[in-house]
Amino acid sequence: MPTTDIRLRLEPGQKVSLQPVSWERFEEILLELGQKRSSRIAYANGILEIMAPLPEHERSKVLLADFVKTLLKVQKRAWEPLGSTTFKRLGMTVGIEPDDCFYIQNYKAVIGKNRLDLTIDPPPDLALEIDLTSRTKLNAYEALGVPELWIYEDGKLKINVLREGKYVESQTSLTFPNVEVIKIIPRFMQRAKEVGVSQTLEELEVFARGGDS
Repeated sequence: MPTTDIRLRLEPGQKVSLQPVSWERFEEILLELGQKRSSRIAYANGILEIMAPLPEHERSKVLLADFVKTLLKVQKRAWEPLGSTTFKRLGMTVGIEPDDCFYIQNYKAVIGKNRLDLTIDPPPDLALEIDLTSRTKLNAYEALGVPELWIYEDGKLKINVLREGKYVESQTSLTFPNVEVIKIIPRFMQRAKEVGVSQTLEELEVFARGGDS
């Protein structure tokens, strides 16, 4: 029987697309790729994309997630971070690995869970992506019903909110309706390049508490 092992050596910044890929084959490929990898996957409409992030992509995603945590901390809200967990749902034949994600309104539903089943567990309340240019990824997020998706690209933050199963660009965040994150996030992302991450996070916390920045 011929082998179908996936043996990919992607350089940072590279992406490959495979199609058509059945749900069964998608799950086989996930097992073959393993959990300890730097690549990210997206699967929807029979298309599987495997991407290798650039180093600057990784720095940006960590910083963006730290900003979310800082704002949640200031607002004294509970949350559960799930990182780049693989989210998939058989009935919808979609799968996605966000750069980062958070359970906020539904944080109690995932406390202590190492594995999620989106046929019974809710999707994350907020997902984060850096430089998302793939329609496959957007389709996957829409199908899984993720209420809010942030995309940070080229120094700008784009907020997508789910309306009747499709994403609509919004100037206001569902997660932080009283914070102008669309203006604040790019400002502090740039600030981190000037003074470093630790000072930037301190400045963001002071700003979020209503002090001078």
